[in-house]
Amino acid sequence: MANGNPGSGLQLRSLIKASGELELSLAKVDIPDPGPDEILVRIEGSPINPSDLGLLLGAADMSTAKAAAGPVVTAAVPQQFMRAMAGRVDQSMPVGNEGAGVVVAAGSNPAAQALLGKAVAGIGGAMYAQYRTLKAADVLPLPPGATPAEGASCFVNPLTALGMVETMRREGHTALVHTAAASNLGQMLNKICLQDGIGLVNIVRSREQTHILTDIGAPHVVDSTAPTFLDDLTKALVETGATLAFDAIGGGKLAGQILGAMEAAINQRATVYSRYGSSVHKQVYIYGGLDTRPTELVRSYGMAWGLGGWLLTPFLMKIGPAEGQKLRERVAAELKTTFASQYTAEISLAEALQPDVIAAYNRRATGEKYLINPNKGIG
Repeated sequence: MANGNPGSGLQLRSLIKASGELELSLAKVDIPDPGPDEILVRIEGSPINPSDLGLLLGAADMSTAKAAAGPVVTAAVPQQFMRAMAGRVDQSMPVGNEGAGVVVAAGSNPAAQALLGKAVAGIGGAMYAQYRTLKAADVLPLPPGATPAEGASCFVNPLTALGMVETMRREGHTALVHTAAASNLGQMLNKICLQDGIGLVNIVRSREQTHILTDIGAPHVVDSTAPTFLDDLTKALVETGATLAFDAIGGGKLAGQILGAMEAAINQRATVYSRYGSSVHKQVYIYGGLDTRPTELVRSYGMAWGLGGWLLTPFLMKIGPAEGQKLRERVAAELKTTFASQYTAEISLAEALQPDVIAAYNRRATGEKYLINPNKGIG
């Protein structure tokens, strides 16, 4: 076994104490040699996704963040949110859903040995670390010429976008609605739908975000802050026939407004009146929580509707390994085109614990995405 194992490395940890304090720190952890079917990856890129922030920061009030030597950052967790954190209290937890890097050590199995020296991407947590041990069968070898930074985001956002389209097909819908649509994920979804000839209605939250999508060819973009929003949304739904939506906002009125606009669009084509509303099923899946308020529904869309949750991991389990592999193969083939990600900044592990940097990536602003390079600045 070729062995580039340094023996130890730094790993970012998140701890919520019973006293009501969040503590972020860098821990030095031992790195065992990989088993026969495992590889050791030197991580050179791991994105900060909204799902990562949920584990990294928990329910802490980051306006109270304070830096200490170590580096260590602490922040207060409001007492009313501690019950929701009960399952992780006093547990130091590694963070980072996905990432990419170079294989520096491999187990004895031929499949593992074949990856030595190659750039690969993986998912499975604990990616905000200098080194990560993974099963050889679970990683995605990056195409020739692709860097770890280019492959760092090739699981969560690409597979989520593809999963939305696959869900649409499996549930009998023909077009989609997506909110917070100018995000990296939203841009990928637009490219998929343009390539595959699928109608997509994009809901954004500013004129600037509208331009991000129209510049890449999106034909249906509506601004939820415009006074004509509901009319614009209904018109786009008439043109596309979309009856399935994926909502990253979660709270407030938007999910209900989408259902209502879907019903209005269907009724514009209806030839028979029904006091129970249309018989066409309308579905909204909430997959994010950019708005943490309760979801408000005003029942204006008949009886054929549904509101539920959607997450990538349960979806992949549902479709099975073979179908999941087909999606991964498409991601690899289109890594530098359809599934390319842009980053606002590349930061080191230490920089990720600076309060001003935390404030920047915790804004969760559409179009802003941060990449952690755990080995930045290290020879």
